[in-house]
Amino acid sequence: MILKLIKIATTSAAQTSVWSAFWTFPSILVSAFIIAWGAEAAQFLISQGLALAILAWLQTLPEFAVEAVIAWNAGKDPSQTHLAIANFTGSLRLLVGLGWPMIYFVAAAFGWKKQRRFVRLELEPEHSVEVFGLLLPILYFVFIWWKGSLSLWDAFPLTFFYAVYLWVLWKIPPQEETEESLEDLGVVPRKILALEPRMRNAAIWALFVAGGLILYFSAHPFLNSMLAIASTMGVSTFVFVQWVAPFLSEFPEKLSAFYWARKVSTASVALMNMVSSNINQWSILSAMIPVLFVISAGEIKPLVFDEFQRHEIILTILQSFLGFLLLLNLELVMYEALILFVFWAVQFFVPSIREEMIWVYAGWCALEMVKMLFARKAPAAWTALRTTLSRRFVTAGEG
Repeated sequence: MILKLIKIATTSAAQTSVWSAFWTFPSILVSAFIIAWGAEAAQFLISQGLALAILAWLQTLPEFAVEAVIAWNAGKDPSQTHLAIANFTGSLRLLVGLGWPMIYFVAAAFGWKKQRRFVRLELEPEHSVEVFGLLLPILYFVFIWWKGSLSLWDAFPLTFFYAVYLWVLWKIPPQEETEESLEDLGVVPRKILALEPRMRNAAIWALFVAGGLILYFSAHPFLNSMLAIASTMGVSTFVFVQWVAPFLSEFPEKLSAFYWARKVSTASVALMNMVSSNINQWSILSAMIPVLFVISAGEIKPLVFDEFQRHEIILTILQSFLGFLLLLNLELVMYEALILFVFWAVQFFVPSIREEMIWVYAGWCALEMVKMLFARKAPAAWTALRTTLSRRFVTAGEG
């Protein structure tokens, strides 16, 4: 049972939290920067989107580990299904409602010093792949919400969507090494790219592997120590699983994202890092839940949602869909970041009005779609996606 596991973990963590904090927290920091350096350099060897997808995989390892334990225990005790849904929905809502706006606010703060005006966080045309990569799993989750269950068979289309997303990213060429693009890099990625090809490739892989290993070995004790602190502060199990655990497990990706966001020129990379994590969790992580649930239960059966869980899922769907609509013009501006943050903060600090927030999100989504209809032109992301794919596949066909 997850509750028993949490009690055991809390007791263990309480005994070691003080000492483990001296090495786990610095280790998490170091791993985030090492992996970010690898991704910065890798975007000139493979597409930036694919580099960020690899980065998202490594960064969300703690989140996968937490969700795997909860899903496994839910298979043994179906009454714990609500915790699996709580962690899943909480992590996604944190990314869109807190992560995306914070990236904009960090970029805007640094941009204000130079320009004395609020910046527009502009995305590259190839980022349209990540924007539309959000759409398919979100739409499929509408079907999951409608039928009120997450089954083993749902894992197949969700995994397929992620495979298609990676395949498209694989087809996109890497960034061109220009003087301007190299100036935006940190010292470490610049030095790596200056190496001869074999040494450069080895160094990039070494960064990914080293960062992933540090994260792997430090994530569990880090979460345990934070769990003990949350427990001593009297945080409830549901609140911990929905908000505290995802915040801690997503800590590495927030660090690397804010590392990029401090420069307005690389803030779009930071945002796409978060979007890639969203795609990762909507597709492959959600596909993992019913698989582990079935294996643990020893029989093929779905996770059935009650009314409260259905509300949590539709609220998460609408929040992510609103984020998708706001990125369709390939930019994020101040009022849009404020909308995402304020809507999230309201349902976070006043949980009793979450049902009302469902209608608020739905209403704003409808408003954004009406605005697109009156614009009478295709969204910038759709035009960029068609151009990006047609150029790539036409070039591949000629080759």
